[in-house]
Amino acid sequence: MAEKRDYYEVLGVSHNADETELKKAYRKLAKQYHPDMNPNNKEAEAKFKEINEAYAVLSDPQKRQQYDRFGHSGLNGTGFEGFSGFGGFDFGFEDIFDTFFGGSPFGRSTRRRSGPQRGSDLKYTLEISFTEAAFGATKEINISRMQLCHVCGGSGAKPGTTPETCKHCNGSGQIRHVQSTPFGQMVNMRTCDVCRGEGTVITDPCGECRGNGRVQKTSRISIKIPAGIDNGQTISLRGEGEPGMRGGPPGDLYVNIRVKPHPIFTRDGFNVICEIPITFTQAALGAELEIPTLEGTMKYNIPEGTQTGTVFRLKNKGIKHLRSNAKGDQFIKVTVEVPTKLSAKQKELLKQFAEISGDEVFQQRKTFFKKMKDLFQ
Repeated sequence: MAEKRDYYEVLGVSHNADETELKKAYRKLAKQYHPDMNPNNKEAEAKFKEINEAYAVLSDPQKRQQYDRFGHSGLNGTGFEGFSGFGGFDFGFEDIFDTFFGGSPFGRSTRRRSGPQRGSDLKYTLEISFTEAAFGATKEINISRMQLCHVCGGSGAKPGTTPETCKHCNGSGQIRHVQSTPFGQMVNMRTCDVCRGEGTVITDPCGECRGNGRVQKTSRISIKIPAGIDNGQTISLRGEGEPGMRGGPPGDLYVNIRVKPHPIFTRDGFNVICEIPITFTQAALGAELEIPTLEGTMKYNIPEGTQTGTVFRLKNKGIKHLRSNAKGDQFIKVTVEVPTKLSAKQKELLKQFAEISGDEVFQQRKTFFKKMKDLFQ
């Protein structure tokens, strides 16, 4: 199965597109690729289905939020399982009339734009250090977003003036057309082309926002990073997205966390793993090692005869759990380092050691070769 294209790419809009932009792009594409306009054209039919699938998700605030956060995989279980023909999407008779004739044949509008509209959500990727993820931190970021115009308060009208009721539609945002047909009268509701469905017009626009009611600005936001957060997790900041329209609530800001690798530690859940090289002498005789932890260094004694790959556990030296005061552990894995450059004297001493020792001091080697001997006899 071919990989699905990004829904915003399908409609040709940006990720910050509002309801009006989505609908405008959808109408244009739906008309262009509608099967009635492209008879026996399988490619146009496939594009038509793809366009409807994209609009079905992006025009629904809840589904759009899921899609923005998790992509196509986030739509499973939300009541939208893909588009197939006209079965997977509520694109009915009224939608056809609304797309091509501007309204419903039954005298009512199914998509009124004059009510409050929630602002768009925003996404931001924040990179933090391994230590900041373990202990938490407070970070400040700069977010470029639309904000309500401070001059007109979001009305779009010049201070001291107010938007006027549209005389073309009498403030309804729609124009009603009655057409006689052989089947009786058909009432067609079209979006008012003067006020674009708003019900009001701005005759004297604000000089700051030029009648838009919003301006693009960069804001500095403080983010509290909780201790124990992991790479790829998301922090949700309610109300820090784009401002709503016509009194609607603002969207949210989703901060995706990226944790930089640590030069010594690796993470496994809430546990920390550290690999430490030791010498042959330390492994054979035992030694007191200086062990690095997230909270600093500490002394730790390894027993004599420690084998390479042995793992030691330091309880409660790991990372704090996100929703409790419990902490993970730290695991120390020791690796016996074999020297690669030896002097003549060192080589001679090692040869003497080998002659004196034989196989008696190498229990694992002795056991292995005994098993091999028994196997091939």
